[in-house]
Amino acid sequence: MKIFVLNKKLVISVWLLLSIVVFFLPFAYTKVYPTMASKKELPIYSVEKSEKVISVTFDTAWGNEDIVEVIKILDKYDCKATFFVVGGFIDKFPSSVKALNDAGHELANHSNSHAHFNGLSKEKMISDMNKCDEKIQNITGKKNVIFRAPYGEYNDLLVKTCTETNRYCIQWDVDSHDWLGLTTDQMKNRIMSRVKNGSIILLHTGTKNTAPALPEILTSLKNEGYKFVVVSDLIIKDNYYIDNLGTQKQNN
Repeated sequence: MKIFVLNKKLVISVWLLLSIVVFFLPFAYTKVYPTMASKKELPIYSVEKSEKVISVTFDTAWGNEDIVEVIKILDKYDCKATFFVVGGFIDKFPSSVKALNDAGHELANHSNSHAHFNGLSKEKMISDMNKCDEKIQNITGKKNVIFRAPYGEYNDLLVKTCTETNRYCIQWDVDSHDWLGLTTDQMKNRIMSRVKNGSIILLHTGTKNTAPALPEILTSLKNEGYKFVVVSDLIIKDNYYIDNLGTQKQNN
């Protein structure tokens, strides 16, 4: 009986060993190739800068009730900003858009109809962007190459389409959350805790507290040594890449 038990253990051990060998044998003769996930196309969230320069941007899609006040405040603090305007806004308030341009601010494309671009075909994306650019050019006399998608939505197709049509797709790395009705202190604290060299700050026109909060926000930024430039002067135009955080960097 004892001999039988020992043989039984031996058989079980041999069987387990053979099972392991049979399982792993195919892998010993199969070359494993590393796989790389497809690179996601990213817009420009910020720009790598050694100097303390930033861009203040406004999405401008609805009412124009605060445009005059915003222009006055920006002028007082020597801040030239980029306004991403919707084509429909230009149609409704051409004098306000002209006033922004006359004050030296940059007008950029925020789509013609504020559509959800993630659901559009390439052809419809181009058609929509072209319509808004034409309206901007009619006011400024200049060709626009800056685009920000409505709702901050983008996909690979949109970023590639912007590149193919010689546009720069722009996001932001500092969101004021002004559209949520934050107080001046809340907006200022959000911005100051996130801003860095090369940041792009997102604000909106037509919101309740944005214009009243602007003086303190701009004062705080200037006290920290930041200088304001429009987005087209902040970004790198040629020979660049965008890292996995959306930071635009110069190729060496």
